Amino acid sequence: MASKENPIVSFFQWLTPRFHLLDDLDKPGTLESIQKGAELVGSNLWTLIFAILIASIGLNVNSTAVIIGAMLISPLMGPIVGIGFAAATNDFDQLKRFLRTLAVATVVSILTSFIYFYLSPISEAQSELLARTTPTIYDALIALFGGATGIIANTRKEKGTAIAGVAIATALMPPLCTAGFGLSQGNWLYFFGAMYLYLINSIFIAIATFIFVRYMEFPKVDWGLYKEKETKVKIYLAIFSFIVIIPSVFTAYQIVRSSFFKGKAEEFIRKEIITDGRRVLEKNIVYGRTPKIEITLLGAKIDPTQEEEIKNKMKYYSMEGTELVLHQDLSTTGLDKLKFEILSEIYQNQMDLGKLNTEMIAKELRIFFPNLVSASFAKTKKFDMTENLYRDTNLFDSEWIKLPSKDELEKLEAYIQLRSGEKEIELITRVAK
Repeated sequence: MASKENPIVSFFQWLTPRFHLLDDLDKPGTLESIQKGAELVGSNLWTLIFAILIASIGLNVNSTAVIIGAMLISPLMGPIVGIGFAAATNDFDQLKRFLRTLAVATVVSILTSFIYFYLSPISEAQSELLARTTPTIYDALIALFGGATGIIANTRKEKGTAIAGVAIATALMPPLCTAGFGLSQGNWLYFFGAMYLYLINSIFIAIATFIFVRYMEFPKVDWGLYKEKETKVKIYLAIFSFIVIIPSVFTAYQIVRSSFFKGKAEEFIRKEIITDGRRVLEKNIVYGRTPKIEITLLGAKIDPTQEEEIKNKMKYYSMEGTELVLHQDLSTTGLDKLKFEILSEIYQNQMDLGKLNTEMIAKELRIFFPNLVSASFAKTKKFDMTENLYRDTNLFDSEWIKLPSKDELEKLEAYIQLRSGEKEIELITRVAK
C-alpha cells in the first residue's frame, strides 16, 4: 500500500523553488554591469553633475517629481554596489577603485549643489530639504532592502525596471544636495545631518550587496601563488567589514532608540497634552543626552499643578529625565502677535478665497477677536464711476458685538490676506442686531 505524502512536506517542496535566486543568474552580465560603475569619467561624470543640478532645483522649489526624475538618471548607485561586490569577492584592488570613484562622485556632487545653492535667490529651506537632515530607522531599512533589491535585479538575465525603482527608493542624491545647501548657508547642522543620512544609505546598500553576492556564490578572486598576499587581502577586507558593519549596528541602534523616543513623545502629547480642547501650534521633540519636548499650546491653560502632574506621567511613557517646556501664555499684548503669526503661517498659500471654509475661518478669527459674531467671504465686482469700469474685489462682511479698533482692523485685514492669498481685501464691519 503506497504511503500518503505529508502535505506540509509537499507544500514546502512546492514553495522552496519559488525563492531560488540561482536559476536565472547572469554572472558574466553582472560582472560587466558592475564594472560600468567603476569609472566616473566622460558621460557618467556629466550625467552626475546634471542630475545633481536637477535634484537641487527640485529641492529648492520643493518639487517631488523633479527630485524623482534626478534620482532616475543618477549614476551614484554604481560605485556603492561595486564596493559591496568587491568586498564579497575578495577583490581588494577593485574595492579601492570603487572607493575612489565614490569619493570623487561625493565631492563633485556636494561641490555642484553648493555652487547652485550659493547662486540661487531662494535661500529658504523647504520641506523636501529638511526631510533629508534627520535620518530615521526607516531610512536604514529602505537602504538595506533597496540594496538587496538592486543586486538581485542586477544579477538577472532580464534586468527589468527594479533598478530604477531602487534608485528612487534609496534616495542618494537628495542628501548630497542638502549637504551642499548646508554649506552654502553656513549651516553645519544641515550639512552633517545630510551627510549622515547619505553615509547610512551607502553603507546599508553595500552591506545588502555583500550578503547577496556571497549567497549567490560569485567566484572570488584567486590569488594563485600569492597566498601571503591573499592572507593580507582577507585581513584588510575583514578590517574594512568591521569598520563598516560595527558602526552601522551602533547607528541602527541609535536610530531605533531615537524613533522609539519620538513615538513615545507623540503618544504622550496626544494623550496627556491635547485634551480639554487644547491645540498644539508647534512642537519640537529633541532626542539626545538631554532629551527635550517643547510645545506651544493654544486653548485651555495648564496651571502649575496640572503641569507637575503631567510631568510625573512622563515615566509611564519611558521618558524619565526628559525636559518638558510648555509655551501657553499667548494672551498678553507682546505674545498676541506671535499667536496671530503662527496661525497665519500655517494657512499661508494653502487656499484661494473661492475655496475658503467660512465656518473654519470664522472660528479661527474668534481666537483673536472674541467680539466677532458672524462672517462671510465673497469674490465680487464693484463699479468705479470715476473710470467707468468694474473692478474685482474680495469682500469680507462681518458682524460684531463691539466694532473693532483701527489696530484690530489692520490685524484682521492682514490675516485675511495671508489666509486667502489675496492682496486686495475690502472689509465691511457692522454691529450685530
